Amino acid sequence: MSTQDPITYEIIQNSLRAISDEMFSTIGKTAMSPIIYEVLDMATAIVTPNAELASAGSGIPAFVGALDKSVAKIIELHGVENIHDGDIFITNDPYYGGVTHLNDVVLLKPVFYQEQIIAWTVNIAHWNDVSGKSPGSMSVDATEIFQEGIRIPAVRIFADDQPISGVFDIVVCNSRMPEFLKGDMWAQIAALRLGAKRIIELADKYGVEVYLSAVDNYLAFGEKMARATISKLPDGHYTIQELLDDGTKLNIELDIVNDEIIVDLTKAPAQSSGPNNLSRDGTLLACQLTLMGLIGDRNMANGGCFRVMKVLTEEGNLYHAKAPAACGVYFETLIRLSDLLWRCLAEQVTDQLPAGSFSSICATIMGGTHPDTNNHYSIVEPEIGGWGAGKGFDGVNAMFSPMHGDTFNCPAEIAEARYGVTVGQLALNDEDGGAGQFRGGKGIVLDYIIRNDNSFLTCAYSRAKVPPWGLKDGEAGTFNRIEVLRTDGSTERHAMATEVKTNTGDIVRVITANGGGFGDPKQRDPKAIADDLKNGYVSLDYAKSVYNYHGEG
Repeated sequence: MSTQDPITYEIIQNSLRAISDEMFSTIGKTAMSPIIYEVLDMATAIVTPNAELASAGSGIPAFVGALDKSVAKIIELHGVENIHDGDIFITNDPYYGGVTHLNDVVLLKPVFYQEQIIAWTVNIAHWNDVSGKSPGSMSVDATEIFQEGIRIPAVRIFADDQPISGVFDIVVCNSRMPEFLKGDMWAQIAALRLGAKRIIELADKYGVEVYLSAVDNYLAFGEKMARATISKLPDGHYTIQELLDDGTKLNIELDIVNDEIIVDLTKAPAQSSGPNNLSRDGTLLACQLTLMGLIGDRNMANGGCFRVMKVLTEEGNLYHAKAPAACGVYFETLIRLSDLLWRCLAEQVTDQLPAGSFSSICATIMGGTHPDTNNHYSIVEPEIGGWGAGKGFDGVNAMFSPMHGDTFNCPAEIAEARYGVTVGQLALNDEDGGAGQFRGGKGIVLDYIIRNDNSFLTCAYSRAKVPPWGLKDGEAGTFNRIEVLRTDGSTERHAMATEVKTNTGDIVRVITANGGGFGDPKQRDPKAIADDLKNGYVSLDYAKSVYNYHGEG
């Protein structure tokens, strides 16, 4: 490899991040579905020829670590010698490099320079419907992956820069919303092509050897940064256990040895008969997500950072499921694993991390016939909630989970126009909970008013029975759930449910948890308590009983 001055390397490395972000922006500006162009449920990346993450754009943090794994599977299945300029590959199957679940579709393009692969441009986005037994392609009662949608097993969808019509048509045909699917897919294809063009421009400008050397240097820097972070933590063997809402016991073992972390998940529960399983690659995402939280620089995520972590799994358990196990609700297992790793570090290793957050994607899927167009519609929404408090600061209100990162809630105007519901309210959760010297952040209350009969609700919420954990004598937070307020005055409570029938005038009320508190509530500043009362964050009775507040401040 050729060597080069550090300024040139820095220019190339920053250019890679800019290219990743430009690909991200391209998808956001051209996609059809609000889950992509408003919520930004997607990610983009540049991957090295040998399947290490070279640079990541904006987007869902957990997705970023998925894309190098997708490239690795394509290379494994097809062989480098059978990959050609003008190819584009597609996968969504967690057992074929799709990593997550069938709704998250990965598109991959090798970037050739003088007959040599010098990079891959890759992106992933959530498609609203990819067939399966339930609209939205997610159901909490699925027992095998065949019920969750079409499986696309890492196949070629473009050759010589032209679509392979048979594959293309099969993918489009297997959706209840084919026009949205086509629009989203072409947005991802455009981003791949743009990224490839920019990378070739870099290689033209600086020379391919300098370009490849700069990438290697960038990965080495990522590894150095990660090792420096881990070396500051005390060596030791740490264990922790926690219950899921259904009573399943999760446990992990964590070893910190010099500048490496070893995560042992071999004692995990057996894989589930339901859809909350993780592929091994999905489990790696959870661990890498926590690692990047420790490092604290999301923009510097690359494959070098991940060299410091070893993850041990046992095939056939919850964190290394065997096909055809269902994976549609993988995200709740992923986020709870990441949260448990975080809790282990926060309670036993370092006091620099905050308490537990609402730690659920709170997936809300609604659909039916649009009252204005008479077409089928599907809402697929992650929700925002309260984060945990930390040493010296209150928790953040109404923020997406750490897994979802750079995403946004869908504006009411878009939801009402595209989805055919009315948004009745969006407010902070005024329930008491998460007390501490520093209080947990507030979740939300969000009302969707149904506008047509024979509609449905599917939801996947965890922490509906086991609340976000407090830290250093801080109190636990509150609970995630959905309440369906019927027109007859009755109320139903749901957390994991499939195709609950809803009709005109029913209200689907989303309630997300307040985060856990940090420190003894009796130590909270009376002025801060007075502000909490003024803002409606706590009730007066709660302030008196938990904070021992008597009007100070």
